Amino acid sequence: MRPLVALLAVLVLAGCGGESEQLPQGTETVELDAGDFTTVIDNPWWPMAPGSRWVYREGEQRVEVTVTPLTKRILGIDARIVHDVVTEQGDVVEDTYDWYAQDDEGNVWYLGEDTKEYEAGAVSSEGSWQAGVDGAQAGILLPGEPKVGLAYRQEHYIGHAEDRARVLSLDERASVPYGSFDELLMTEETTPLDPGLVERKLYARELGPVLGLTVKGGSDREELLRFER
Repeated sequence: MRPLVALLAVLVLAGCGGESEQLPQGTETVELDAGDFTTVIDNPWWPMAPGSRWVYREGEQRVEVTVTPLTKRILGIDARIVHDVVTEQGDVVEDTYDWYAQDDEGNVWYLGEDTKEYEAGAVSSEGSWQAGVDGAQAGILLPGEPKVGLAYRQEHYIGHAEDRARVLSLDERASVPYGSFDELLMTEETTPLDPGLVERKLYARELGPVLGLTVKGGSDREELLRFER
């Protein structure tokens, strides 16, 4: 009976896990082949052509995300550099360079970030990490084929960056200053570093993130104001 039970267990895992079995989970180590990656990020849920720029509003803060023409070599992979700047009343409060690359399956990998936060004259780089350095592991920003229930880690640098995500829906609606959208992808993000915090993000096809909501542990709302292709 034991071989049959084992076989049934494998079948159940395959049926329930789907693509999530192939995406990085938790603390597991992943081995990446540079030959499987490209800096051409054309995942339909967040295409990142160099020069593209998104502008968001979150309370009194303004967030500008710009895809640069620059790359950074990480684990032998050329990663696209995306610049994220947060300002409040004209002052920079956060300045971040994120590093992304897309694999052959359309998954957008998150390979790290160099971030600086400015507060009361002090500068903090807490949250900065790079895959392959000090035990940090790459994660998935967005899957190539999102399916409801699909779960994956976005980053893993123990004690510093441990975001997790899962797909909640592919049929959401939302209105933001930039426009009204339907058939949106919605993901939910959590982190064991702050168990009381739950955030949801909504993505429009061929555009990217249009709305971010904190649904537990806060009430932040980050909405798209403008997009420049």
